[in-house]
Amino acid sequence: MARLTTFTRSGLTFDVVDEGPVDGETIVLLHGFPERASCWRRVTPLLHAQGFRTLAPDQRGYSPGARPRGRAAYRLAELTADVVALVDAVGGPVHLVGHDWGAAVGWSVAARHPELVRTWTAFSVPHTAAYLRSLLGPQALRSTYMAWFNLPALPESRPGVALLERGLRAMGWGDAEIERFRTEIVAYGALPGGLGWYRALPLAAREPVGRVSVPTTMVWSDGDAAVSRRGADLTPPLCTGPYEYVELAGVSHWIPTEAPEAAAEAILERVVSAPA
Repeated sequence: MARLTTFTRSGLTFDVVDEGPVDGETIVLLHGFPERASCWRRVTPLLHAQGFRTLAPDQRGYSPGARPRGRAAYRLAELTADVVALVDAVGGPVHLVGHDWGAAVGWSVAARHPELVRTWTAFSVPHTAAYLRSLLGPQALRSTYMAWFNLPALPESRPGVALLERGLRAMGWGDAEIERFRTEIVAYGALPGGLGWYRALPLAAREPVGRVSVPTTMVWSDGDAAVSRRGADLTPPLCTGPYEYVELAGVSHWIPTEAPEAAAEAILERVVSAPA
């Protein structure tokens, strides 16, 4: 069985990190903002040790061959279809995992294409409908940065990047993470595409996400400065299949890099519970 280093959809080419036993059950890992597939680098060895193959794509806007222009190109429907194309390329169904924006996309994939998802594990970001409802409470203040990201050109300018770095430090990043951001996102040319996901948010009202029937685990951490617990509390009624909530104490928003062992444990507990 060959490794999958890229996949294509609608003329775009996406890079993929394919690791672990090539004949193992496949776990697809979706990164968030502003990170790439490397955000899973501390989690994947723990999954490989248990016999699983992992596929971590650099998603739309991040892969050099998949950086279309215009906010409509970053609608949730497009992001969802990209993941479907990856699953089709590897021959699903797969175990699906997502963090941050990757979780938002994963909820959509799990709801709209349950035949492609054996299990679903979401980190930090709750079901889309629950997140929207949470904006009526404390989440609204935590999400004000999204308005800044919707300004044209300024967020990716030099002053904008400096402001973003200050925000990331306030959310728990240290020098090593900032340097990885500068190298893997800014210098790599991925920041405008990553911001495209936010700039497509005004179109989100047209793309509601339905209930999720696949076995699901929602993981939230109490040190998360970006996402309040309210969304996680509102998520269970939107999941009609087996559901588990995991709360991590003393961990910031960046669960895969800050608490890789806990992240891997949550993934594995959900994966091994899947019907044969």
